[in-house]
Formats: sequence, structure tokens, C-alpha cells
Amino acid sequence: MISPALRTRVLILATVLAVAFGGVVSRLAYLQLVRHAELAALAERQYSRTITLHALRGPIVDRRGAPLATSASAESLFAQPRGVGDPVRVAARLAPVLTMPEAELHGFLTAQKSFVWLKRRLPPAVAEQVRALREPGLGFVPDALRLYPNRELAAHVVGFEGADGGLEGIERAWETELSGTPGRAIIGRDALGREVVTQRVLQNPAPGHGVMLTLDTRMQYVAEREIDAAYRRTNSKAAMAVVMDPKTGDVLAVAIRPTFNPNTFAEAKKDEIRNRAVSDPFEPGSTFKIIMAAAALEEGVVKPEERIFGEWGSITIAKTTIKDWKKQGWMTFEEVLQQSSNVGSIKVGMRLGSETYHRYMTGFGFGAPTGVGLAGESRGLLREPGRWSALSLPTMSIGQEISVTALQLAAAFGAVANGGVLMQPRVVRATFDADGRELRRVEPKTMRRVISEETARTLMRIMVQTVDHGTGHAAAIPGYAVGGKTGTAQKLDPATRRYSHAPGVLSFVGVAPADDPRFVMLVMLDEPKNEKWGSEAAAPVFAAIGRELLRYLEVPPHDTHPVQILASGDSSGAAAVERAGAPAIGAGVAQAREPATPTDAPARDPAMSNSSPRMPDLRGKPLRQALTMLAMLHADVELVGSGVVIQQSPMAGALLASDAPVRLTLARLPDATPEHASRKPGGSTIDSTPERACREAGCSRQ
Repeated sequence: MISPALRTRVLILATVLAVAFGGVVSRLAYLQLVRHAELAALAERQYSRTITLHALRGPIVDRRGAPLATSASAESLFAQPRGVGDPVRVAARLAPVLTMPEAELHGFLTAQKSFVWLKRRLPPAVAEQVRALREPGLGFVPDALRLYPNRELAAHVVGFEGADGGLEGIERAWETELSGTPGRAIIGRDALGREVVTQRVLQNPAPGHGVMLTLDTRMQYVAEREIDAAYRRTNSKAAMAVVMDPKTGDVLAVAIRPTFNPNTFAEAKKDEIRNRAVSDPFEPGSTFKIIMAAAALEEGVVKPEERIFGEWGSITIAKTTIKDWKKQGWMTFEEVLQQSSNVGSIKVGMRLGSETYHRYMTGFGFGAPTGVGLAGESRGLLREPGRWSALSLPTMSIGQEISVTALQLAAAFGAVANGGVLMQPRVVRATFDADGRELRRVEPKTMRRVISEETARTLMRIMVQTVDHGTGHAAAIPGYAVGGKTGTAQKLDPATRRYSHAPGVLSFVGVAPADDPRFVMLVMLDEPKNEKWGSEAAAPVFAAIGRELLRYLEVPPHDTHPVQILASGDSSGAAAVERAGAPAIGAGVAQAREPATPTDAPARDPAMSNSSPRMPDLRGKPLRQALTMLAMLHADVELVGSGVVIQQSPMAGALLASDAPVRLTLARLPDATPEHASRKPGGSTIDSTPERACREAGCSRQ
């Protein structure tokens, strides 16, 4: 029989055990139920790390789909310092592979951290070299490598992307669309943190949307080639060309020097990265006289044929004497603009008055950003009339005491070319998804009508005369009506606070063809060392670029005559004619307009001035070139097939009979370009593999 004392002790012990067990159970319930999420996260942090998986950025392409910025899969290298065996040895082996200082790597590998990034976005070839080292404590996660396959081409518009996203240009302005949605992954390690145990993707990244620009890479290439040559030839501080479609506001090309390679943007200077076309205002000089003339003609304060006395090249206002580049007497207002007379322009500007002139300047878009959508755009400098001095109206009439951006000035001339309607500059046409489906279209935007159609036509006629008979003669393009205006603006000397006599901003703004404008172009050279006038420095660059653009746009010159194309039994001949740019007429007969005096046209035999010409050798030549060479011979042409000429009748050297047509047989040659390669302006190819593309682009990853 159990004694009462023993029973009491047992009951006390049981009670104590029950209370203790209850406490343990309660504590477990609290930890498992109440603090489960908190403790699970704490445990996960102890044996794993959640990292961000960057999405592939969307591509940036030109208006025809040519790539300007692309993304490729890459890997980023990390280290877990506690898992690295010998930091000295590992640093010595990694340094030459990663092209990093050995001391810097050693610092990363000995850091008092559980996780450190060693290098982001390694090209596949470099990642394989690191894997081959088989060093513990190192690991990789998927990442994206941004490539700019055309290097410097359109670099200031496209911009570049860094570790924190888009940093300049379209990459920055359209960061939300391009960046996509990042993913997440867990990198595990053992209890001592010595090596990666597992890598689990929690959320896959979603690629970004693509952006299609209004730029045309072929036009951009021509503009950059000529601007680069002028920049080097004149030893200018800077140079640029801006090409726009006046009817839509599309920015077709923006060429700027100095420039940079966005693949290695970290090596570029700030002065090279800046998009001067939107960020750097300058005094436009005499090009601005067209804006003054637009206001004066629209308000009726002057007529084109009205005569104005040029004061023999000098006028004094508010104790300041302003001179012309040459002495002028009586001139019509048209001649004032043709000869770029300061005196005549000032006299007309004074008639306008401050308030009216200011209203037209703001109407043309000066003093406000264009809204093109690029970061860092300047509004320029245009003060309110209440802050003008007695000298402001005269000097603004000749393009001084006002600052504009290149894009503002090009858009204003575009309004004149567009019948008086100002279009908002547009650099993005659309966005699209990974399958190429259009998601959003940016439509051309009409800002306002600034002058009447009649005034615009009068100004265009005056600008054409300025090129044909005035200061802009060097901008003329044979076979085309070109209108434009030269500009030579002095700069303020910071030391004297007066305008310097040294060359400042030399420019030319022009339109071609004047009768049906396809583009308006501004060319500007900043502080050239060996040129003095915009007419001799900028106007020839306009002609060099414009000549190529008109040819590319297939705009026929005025001095052309038709070449009769007779349809053959092969329907592909008519198709070849259409591809060559000749409109079909009737049932299979077409008129192809070609230059009347082509540079490669066959010469007539001087001994046969009164007889039939001889047939040139056309074999191996494309259809357009063959038609050009036959243009002066006035021969009917019969086509069979398409492509390049493989047979001809008559044979080369034979006399051409006036009643017998020339028969050309054409065939297509096989394309030697591999399907996986894309062609960039200039004809070179870019392999689509990341390491080849990176090497071709000259990139070195940070």
C-alpha cells in the first residue's frame, strides 16, 4: 500500500512534468504557428541567399527593323568567401581570365561577407574559362548581356545600359518598356557556407518590350560619315547633322561628333556622351533670319519684291554698330535673305516689333522643349519681351541674343517645308513584344499652324534662290531644287563679355527637294579652326549628305528623260521593272526615269557622230545600273527575268539600230550571307552569337 507521503510526491512530480510538457508544447505551437514565417525566413537567410535574375532587355531597332541594341544570355560570377580554399591562389588564377587586378579580386575573396559579386555579365567564352578552373566557392547565375552591334552608329540617340538600367538616350527614356520583369532565385549553401548546394528559380524573368525608332541606319551612316570627315577636316570643337521628315516630324538621323562606343561607355568622356542635338543650345546666327522673314511676310510688314537700303554694310543702333559681311546698297527683301544682309534683316525686324516677333518665335517652338522624349532636352534661351534691351530686337532679327537647339531649329524649318504646319519631332515609332507584335504606336503629332501656305511657299522660293544665287550655293545638288539658309554666329567671349571675332557656330539648314520635301537637314560645326563661314564649311556637308539621301530615297532628278521598257513574255521582267522603281504603264510597258548625264554612261564613238551608238557591256550589272547606262542611247529595252544582267542583245560593241530594242536577260545571284548573320550599314556582317557580337562591337564588360 502506497503511503500518503509517496502519493503526494508522485502527484507533485506529475504536476511538474505536466506543466513542463505543456510549456514545451505551448512554446512549440507558438514557434510553429505564430512565428513560422519569421523563423523560416531567418533560417533561409542562414543557408541561402535570394538574388535577382535580370530580364533580357527588349531590342532597339531602326524604322526598317535593323538592330541598334540587342541582348544576349550571359552569366554573372559570384563568390562565397568562406567557401574559397586559398584566396591568394584563386585570385592569381582568376585575374587574367577576368582582366581584373589580382589585389582587387583578393579583397573580394577575403571579405567578411557570405556573398560577393566578382563580375557581372560575362560573355559565354569567359564563363567557360572560369568553370574550367574548378575552384570551390565560385558560382554563376543567369544574366543578360547588352550589345550595340553598330558601335558608334546613333550612339547618342540609342544611349546605353548599365548595372542600374538605362543611363542615357532611348535606353533611359524607355527604361520601363525595355527592362522587362526581373526574376528571383535562391542560391543555397551548407551549414559552413563553403559551397553552393542548390540553385532554385523562384520566378523566371520576363523579357522587355522592343522599341522601334524613326531613325534609318543607312541615312544615319551617311550622315555620320560626312560629319566625321568635316569634324576632322575642320578640327572643330564639335559637329552635328540632324535629318528630319518635315511631313511627319520623324527624326531620320542624328550624327554627332565627338562620339563614343556604347559597348565601352565607361571609357568615354562626358563631353563625348552628351546628345548635343537636344542638350546644347547655341546662337543660330543668320539661319534664324528665315524665322524673322516668316513673321514679317505673314504679318505683311514687307513684300518679297520690296526694296530695302543696305546702308552700304553698316548700321548703328543703341550706340552699337552692326556690320554686314559685304557692302550692300538697295536690295529687294528676297535679296536681303539671299545675300544674308544683317542691315536689311534688322530693318525688317524693327518693323515687326518685339511682341509680334516673340509670338512667332514661340509659335515656331523656340523657348520650349520639343517633346521628342529624350532626357536632358534644353528649352534654349528666349526671354520675354519685357526683359529685352534696346538692342535685343535688332540682334534677334539676325539670330543673336537667342539660343536654340539643333532639333528646335530643324523642326522650325520643317514647318516651312510642311506648308506652315509645325510637327512635333518624333524619335520612336512603336513598341513591340517578343513575338514582334506591335503593342503601342506613336503617331505623328501636329503641333500648330505657324504661317500660311502662301507664306511658306514664298519662303521656300526665296530659300531656293538663296542656294541657287546666294550664300548657300555650295549646298546645291545637281538635278534637284534645294532650299536653305547659311548661318555664321559669333560666340560671346567670357573674358570681354563681347562677341569674339574667332569662328563660332557655322551652320546650314536646308530642304530637299524643295518642290516636294523629303527631308530637312541641319548641319552645324562648332568653332572650326580652319573655316570662317557657314557657306564654305556647313553647306558643302549638306550637299554631300543630301546627294546620298536622295539617291537612297529613290527621288529622281529633274533633268531626266524616259527609257522605254517593253514587256516580254516573262512576267518577271515587269516585276523587275517595278523593283527598279519604274511605274507600270498600260499592259506591261513602263517608264523608268534615269539621269540624263550618268557618270558611267557609255561614250559615243567620236568618229561616228552621225551614226548609231555602240552597245555597252552590261553583263554582271544590276538592272538599275544597266538602265542608267542605256539612258543616253534612247533605246527601247526588253527585259526577261530579274536580278543582274547575264545575257544581252546586241553584244557589247555592236552598233545599236534605232528600230531594234535592246534585250536583257537577268537572273538572281545566290546570296552568300549566312542566315544567322545580320548586315549593318557599310556591308559588314555581325555574327549573332554573343561572344562574336561582343568582339565585333569592341565591348569590354565591367
